[in-house]
Amino acid sequence: MTPGAECEPSGAVAAGGEVELRGRVLTAAGLLSDAVVAVRGARIAAVTPVSEWVAAQGRMPPRSLGTILPGLVDIHNHGGHGHRFDTTDPAEAAAAAAFHHRAGTTTLLASIVTAAPDDLVAQVTALRDLVTDGTLAGIHIEGPFLSEKRCGAHDPGLLLHPDPHLIDRLLKAADGALRVMTLAPELPGFAAAAKLLTDNDVVVALGHSDAAYPAFRTALPPAGPATLITHLANGMRPLHHRDPGPIAAALVAAAAHQATIELIGDGVHLDPGFAALAFATAPRRVALITDAMQAAGMPDGTYRLGSQTVHVENGTARVPSGSIAGGTATLLQCLRWAATHCAVPLIDAVAAATATPAAATVLPDVGDLRPGMYADALIVDDNLRPLRVLRRGRWIV
Repeated sequence: MTPGAECEPSGAVAAGGEVELRGRVLTAAGLLSDAVVAVRGARIAAVTPVSEWVAAQGRMPPRSLGTILPGLVDIHNHGGHGHRFDTTDPAEAAAAAAFHHRAGTTTLLASIVTAAPDDLVAQVTALRDLVTDGTLAGIHIEGPFLSEKRCGAHDPGLLLHPDPHLIDRLLKAADGALRVMTLAPELPGFAAAAKLLTDNDVVVALGHSDAAYPAFRTALPPAGPATLITHLANGMRPLHHRDPGPIAAALVAAAAHQATIELIGDGVHLDPGFAALAFATAPRRVALITDAMQAAGMPDGTYRLGSQTVHVENGTARVPSGSIAGGTATLLQCLRWAATHCAVPLIDAVAAATATPAAATVLPDVGDLRPGMYADALIVDDNLRPLRVLRRGRWIV
């Protein structure tokens, strides 16, 4: 089927203005081995075990379509299919979003990287209307308030100390669309910047940090303002038993249900053993992300991320310094990696790509299959390969 085509697949029965999907259904609450998801308009009307559905309806249920997952939620994504979110062209950003929607990520934040202040303001302005119309769920600004020592693929020449004036400009440009901002907690001015962000309902994330354990832990609850960790272990001081640093601080906070940790689940950024450790520590406080950039879904070659040239070889993206420069996978590929290579139980892997990131970024209408939520669903086969995608009650694949 051509991606983007809208039709009713075999097994989805329209009755009384509803679309009914039958299959093995995974929700945040657990697994229903055989159930019917009833959709009315853009919302879920009911999720019912098939035996109860037959008793109530008095008719045969639709044919099973496969395994039905909530639409995936990616809260850290820089682009894909040759398109970027760090752009002033809304059409380019919309094309990047459409690629990920078709791949099963029905909700995503557009992440932009370190740039000159005027460029950041222009990019936020370009993305704002895509949040208003529902194409995007919000904006994530990663930089420029990051550690130069741990800047990764960010341009070190454009890094700044936290600046309330620039944050105020970004908040005004976003007009409510800014959802997350990443900062390094050891930088001068962090506390004032974090307060300004939280006062404006923006989630403060910690990342690209060379902080020692005490400084990083203090920036997290119960004392600190940050509740999200940007791609744990990547762009951070390494974990060591005599210098536990930010990784240990983040894991302790996650285990205490005080913070959510992002993991880039593409099989490049992390060893499966490290991901298994994170899930074992705090299984419902892990958010799988792609950190996808322009090259996601594209062949090897040369691309851009912010001001940096990125070379992709064998699916791994790097800037000239050698630092990994974002990912080239989709979120479903990351979910499959967690479930198959990291021995993560499927229910936890699905939650990490749906309910957990939605909760971490305060997106109440997505991330689960429950009555009243958006009718976002991903149908997969037994090998977690995509079959169909429903977004806001409409088939897009």
